[in-house]
Amino acid sequence: MRIAVTYENGQIFQHFGHTGQFKVYDIEENRVASSEIVDTNGQGHGALAGVLKNLRVDKLICGGIGGGARDALAASSIEVYGGVSGSADDAVDALLKGRLSYDPEARCSHHGHGEGHHNCGRHGGACQG
Repeated sequence: MRIAVTYENGQIFQHFGHTGQFKVYDIEENRVASSEIVDTNGQGHGALAGVLKNLRVDKLICGGIGGGARDALAASSIEVYGGVSGSADDAVDALLKGRLSYDPEARCSHHGHGEGHHNCGRHGGACQG
């Protein structure tokens, strides 16, 4: 199994569509066998689902995520654990132990569109920006 986490400086990056890196963990016998940090090369939102699919990721841990990205990940059979914050390594450990606290309804709730912060739901559930 492979788990990806939106990543920045050891922490879970809070906006899926703007993450610059994923930390990808290879899991064997329900423990981390290896991990690597993968740059997204500036790809955003829907394109990131393709990046994760190409990396053969099975599960994603992230902070906020829009509906369009969730749909793209679901189409690639990638399970999403959203609304998570804190240490990336600790989150993966908690997931493996069945103790990860996450929000199955987590959505991204901030953007810099020049109109202040807003909820992605105003755009039909898809993050844009």
